[in-house]
Amino acid sequence: MENLESYLQETEFLNFNDPLFEEYIGEILTLTDPIAQTIKFYNKVRDGFLYDPYHLDLRPESLVASQILSKNRAWCVEKAIVFAAGARKLGIPSRLGYAVVRNHIGVEKLEKYLKRSEIVFHGYVEVFLNDQWIACTPAFDKRICRLSGVPPLDFDGKTNSMFQAYSGEKQFIEYLHYYGTFYDVPVDFMNAEMKNYYPHLFDEVWDSKEFSFFHL
Repeated sequence: MENLESYLQETEFLNFNDPLFEEYIGEILTLTDPIAQTIKFYNKVRDGFLYDPYHLDLRPESLVASQILSKNRAWCVEKAIVFAAGARKLGIPSRLGYAVVRNHIGVEKLEKYLKRSEIVFHGYVEVFLNDQWIACTPAFDKRICRLSGVPPLDFDGKTNSMFQAYSGEKQFIEYLHYYGTFYDVPVDFMNAEMKNYYPHLFDEVWDSKEFSFFHL
């Protein structure tokens, strides 16, 4: 049996003992079934923040779970951090996963800023339920899915929830490369990979209402 203790620990970024988490999780703490807890919390994180990939902040102080709770918009990495921290608060082992993906819907504007089609360090989470690791992606809220003409990606607490179909077998998200899973947020690695794929974002200042990017 894998040692799961480390995946229940509070970290610098997954700071679930902050009083804000007690309030944020609220009635979910009163549920007794881990799967029911996970599903309810997944939906809360997925739909509680509007998905916003146009304001990215890779600085350590901005990737702390309790700090993200103060926002009403978040990108996939931020939502994954909140979900992973909350899962550990509920006593459910969690770890962070990252991948390079290609998004096939509504990304023309984003690609204009990124200057390529690959989206680097797409964030997801794996939780340990029923003696197995299960992956889920609480990134795209109901509103963005409705605007994009796709159903929201649900999570049943039993099977992986990673691939969002938009037409038959075609996928909303195509996974091109997996970085693997991490105990905590790999800030240095994330910045390095972003710089490798999007060097222009590190060479200029990006801080406008339409798009912002902050880094180490």
